[in-house]
Amino acid sequence: MEYHNKEYCLEVEGKLACFTRPEMKIERVSYDVITPSAARAIFEAIFWKPAIRWNITRIEVLKPIKWISFKRNEVGSLMSPRASDLFIEDNRQQKSSLLLKDVHYRIYAELEFIPPRKRNTEEKDKNTSVQADENPGKYNAMFERRAKKGQCFNQPYLGCREFSANFTYIDNPIKGNGIQEDRDLGYMLYDMDFTNEKNPKPMFFRAILKQGVLEVPAINSEEVRR
Repeated sequence: MEYHNKEYCLEVEGKLACFTRPEMKIERVSYDVITPSAARAIFEAIFWKPAIRWNITRIEVLKPIKWISFKRNEVGSLMSPRASDLFIEDNRQQKSSLLLKDVHYRIYAELEFIPPRKRNTEEKDKNTSVQADENPGKYNAMFERRAKKGQCFNQPYLGCREFSANFTYIDNPIKGNGIQEDRDLGYMLYDMDFTNEKNPKPMFFRAILKQGVLEVPAINSEEVRR
């Protein structure tokens, strides 16, 4: 049976955001715009099941891109499971961060239903089974109900967990322009490829903002580089 993905829209905003560039090893520097992987995490915070997959398709930037820079203290090491304590003063590091402020996006994503036969094949090594009579309708309804009520499994965030996000479900959205700006954002992190779970690899794409709109290519397109 052929299933058609249904596209949904959320408006997301927050006071601070940091979509960290992976090439910055020490200091935290954000991309200019939310990444597809960070946008996907917002949808998953509201609703996720093994039977579905979220595919980000379009991001509209609704507020001008603004920056803020400050320094903050961080702990430079992880506590060992065998250790009884960690003395923060000996592991404190002061790092600079270049963050986005006052962000507001309209994000579109398709809810992709994974057919039972395909999931049974993927899960055969995990000793799990999938009901053959499942269909995407119930998952669409579950997401719509949760999103309209503002429910989420965990608090959505904007790149880093300390930067919480507020979201609003947009029913019957009309696609339009965002801010009146064109900008070549260069190569942006698309998502992580977990084909090999022991060695996940990053995927990138050339991100171009046109009149405040970032069109996100499909994961299997030639525009996504692994």
